[in-house]
Amino acid sequence: MLQKKVCMLGTFAVGKTSLVRRFVESIYSDEYHTTIGVKIDKKVIRANEREVTLVLWDIYGRDDFQSLQMDYLRGMSGYLLVADGTRRQTVEEAVSIFHQVEKVFAKVPFIFLLNKADLKDEWEVGADTAKQIGERDWTIMHSSAKTGQAVEEAFEELGRKMLS
Repeated sequence: MLQKKVCMLGTFAVGKTSLVRRFVESIYSDEYHTTIGVKIDKKVIRANEREVTLVLWDIYGRDDFQSLQMDYLRGMSGYLLVADGTRRQTVEEAVSIFHQVEKVFAKVPFIFLLNKADLKDEWEVGADTAKQIGERDWTIMHSSAKTGQAVEEAFEELGRKMLS
């Protein structure tokens, strides 16, 4: 069976672990757990008429004190770049992470997730930011690990992109 390594990238507390848990186990918890290093999960999806095992690398959240460990990304076929809609700064961090990844790995398929859509009333990310991101020609989805909004769809779309 075909396997594809998928990395979850973004700053701390944007919901990467919650997205993986929602996708793999169909559960959500309000408790925050910091990822230390990397946690690996697997799930089989169907993309482009083929079964693919996604090997999900949930990598710790980058912050000002940590740089992204590029060794964790080696061999990845695609990634989900996650930002928290309630914290505008996480979008800027995500763009920075994108540039780091692109510099080392060139063009790797990815989906940009603006997470925490269930808290839309609290979002700091407005239409102007969405427009700037949209000008980059990125695939953008509004997701919620809590409600499950766009979670399956994001992983499936990434699967299709990786097989194209």
